Amino acid sequence: MKTIFSTEHVHPRDRFDFWHDVARKDVVDHAATPRCRNTFRAQLRSGAVGAIGLVSFQNSEMSVAHTQHHIAQANTDELFVCRQFGGQIALEQDGRQVVLEPGDITLVDPSLQYQGRFSEASDVLVLKVPRQLMEARLGQTREMTARAIKPSTAETGLLSASLAMLPFHTPEAGSTAEALLGPHLLDLITLSVGQAMGQDGLRTSSSRALVRVRLRAVIEARLADRTLDAGTVASAAGVSVRYANAVLADESTSIAQLVQARRLARCRQALEDPMQRGRTMSEIAYGWGFSDMTHFGRRFKAAYGVLPSEHRRRTGRSS
Repeated sequence: MKTIFSTEHVHPRDRFDFWHDVARKDVVDHAATPRCRNTFRAQLRSGAVGAIGLVSFQNSEMSVAHTQHHIAQANTDELFVCRQFGGQIALEQDGRQVVLEPGDITLVDPSLQYQGRFSEASDVLVLKVPRQLMEARLGQTREMTARAIKPSTAETGLLSASLAMLPFHTPEAGSTAEALLGPHLLDLITLSVGQAMGQDGLRTSSSRALVRVRLRAVIEARLADRTLDAGTVASAAGVSVRYANAVLADESTSIAQLVQARRLARCRQALEDPMQRGRTMSEIAYGWGFSDMTHFGRRFKAAYGVLPSEHRRRTGRSS
């Protein structure tokens, strides 16, 4: 990751103001107050994994507020996945409070107000994930913000460890590795958020959101299985098919529709990937669970307005 700013060579009287200007631009617009201006220190680095932006920053003790005024200036097409490396952050969003210790992770939505307090020597990595990529897997995320994801299970531990390595290995990762790593991280986030919601004492209004997360996680993990059906998905999520479809109807979809949409999205991604030009369309379609090429072509065109073969030609010419 590339260092964007450091207070190391800035006069003490200017350090916080200079830092605040950079953080508002490269992280998110906000108001901030340091505990002590004269001793304030900070550093910010940035990078990316495919479509996911990375921002790593260390700073002295301060408090922050992201208000309705700042939301108007924010990129609300993103969601933040925060992984704590050192120190501590106390965050509050949408009536929920979370305290991040080293290794902990949480989700923050910049389209909503939040407040936070950073301890001395706080060190955090923020993944700026396109909202549509997250919501394709998680559905509506409002109930999922400001919940502690602790590395206490195999899935959450793997996510925390994977995020811990990103700042050190991202510069060396090639385009092929990034193309594989991005979806892998999003899938781990999906599983981990679902577990975190299940461990929280959820309000009744949140229980349907938890079921949606579980259903999406099951579907994402088993897309390549051609035998995947509504009964299998619902059973793995611990609910009946009828209830599963009723919950997904809140987002105008069903198990069958969601399976098909995610398979089509994975196929489209593969058809656009230069590294997969050697694979035939049938290999890609069958690899993501389709069993009939005529059906695949018809559904692909209905979803994207073009046949898969033409989509591959178009993206190949533009790359």
